[in-house]
Amino acid sequence: MADTASTQTPEWNTQQELAEKMVPLLGSLYREHNVVTSIHGRTLVNRGVIDIIKAHRFARRIDETVLPVEETYALVQGLSSMDLGAASVDLAKLAAKFKKQGGDLQAFLDAEFADVKGKGGEGLGRAQDVVLYGFGRIGRLLARIILGQAGGGSALRLRAVVVRKNSDDDLIKRASLLRRDSIHGAFEGTITVDEARNVIAANGTEIQVIYSNDPTTVDYTSYGIEDAIVVDNTGRWRDDEGLSQHLQAKGVKKVLLTAPGKGEMKNIVYGVNSEAILPEDTIISAASCTTNGITPVLKVIQDEYGIDHGHVETVHAFTNDQNLTDNFHKGSRRGRAAGLNMVITETGAAKAVAKALPELKGKLSGNAIRVPTPDVSMAILNLELKTPTSVDELNDRLRQESLTGELHSQIDYIDSPEVVSTDFVGSNRAGIVDGLATLVNNEGKNAILYVWYDNEYGYSHQVVRCVKKMAGRDLPVFPRA
Repeated sequence: MADTASTQTPEWNTQQELAEKMVPLLGSLYREHNVVTSIHGRTLVNRGVIDIIKAHRFARRIDETVLPVEETYALVQGLSSMDLGAASVDLAKLAAKFKKQGGDLQAFLDAEFADVKGKGGEGLGRAQDVVLYGFGRIGRLLARIILGQAGGGSALRLRAVVVRKNSDDDLIKRASLLRRDSIHGAFEGTITVDEARNVIAANGTEIQVIYSNDPTTVDYTSYGIEDAIVVDNTGRWRDDEGLSQHLQAKGVKKVLLTAPGKGEMKNIVYGVNSEAILPEDTIISAASCTTNGITPVLKVIQDEYGIDHGHVETVHAFTNDQNLTDNFHKGSRRGRAAGLNMVITETGAAKAVAKALPELKGKLSGNAIRVPTPDVSMAILNLELKTPTSVDELNDRLRQESLTGELHSQIDYIDSPEVVSTDFVGSNRAGIVDGLATLVNNEGKNAILYVWYDNEYGYSHQVVRCVKKMAGRDLPVFPRA
């Protein structure tokens, strides 16, 4: 007779059992009550048992103990009984607050969630219509993220993509590129194509594919799209005049550029200066992937120690604008084979930081090296500080920010001795501080930080956060400060 005894530890079995019980409760909170749950910024929505257990493991870094699944399961049970309205809940922070405060759990939850208790029928209202103008690397990742967040707690609804028609089977190829990605893997779900209607259906969401070369001529209202936010991923226009063409189209309310904006356009790094997004703004920029990767970390350093001056060196994955083999390119050096060479090139990211963080204007220089990897880049921040520090103090400050700070959705922290660039593919943070690489010299005045960032996926999450802010779809955040 076969031995059916479990080979796993009793502790693991308990965690697995509780995580299994949490899955339907978390799903119900999301779909029926618009409640988005997370652990230190790591979402639990649409996650499996192992993902939930792994999310708890990251809480080890607060006091070197793992956040027990038992604690969060009790919280989820309590929340599920309260008929909550729309909310964003960080279970790790909520558990820490209850542990500190003590008392009866349900009484604690009743007081904490008094504003949304019993308001389960009050959701976010009609989801914001979103149109993706361009469907390249960033466009398709934005589609994946928005589609992955579809459900009861969804603030955005992807309605259409606008592209130029390149072939008779253009629609099939667009769907295939959404379905499979050599870097980010397969799309999580099902995708079907309705060629007669030019529609791609992804996980039950119909996405209208519109073929156009002129943004002013598209009539979105003919597809039932109203007051849409157009996310321009083409980079074809980077100033107000060019992007305002979108506003001439019927059914468009606002425009977001996924590239650095020129002139007086607001360049937003979500979490740093996103409060500058006002209801009356019709055109803004989400800056660049590098600017998003470094600015949150620079803000923490500036606020804590002050930055006298510094240099940013970007080691950046190659991009589509480079050549596969040596050929003519309008830019210096970028004509050389991207997969074979390290290519020195320019970057405006260091100067662009000042658009989101004005106190650093004129204090940073920058350069970039394109390297033969397809995704995930690194920024090396060489900073002269006004207030001296140490490696341990600096790392502790950034680690705490990644867990409980206002920029915890933008900054992550890792101190593993074995990580390499591919380990950060799929990170939803703007940047990840590599603590083991941190250096402090010159009696604590010179700090050198290494910040990883998924220049595709992490940046795309920052873009989605900006879209939600433009749409006025911010969820109330719990626990309250």
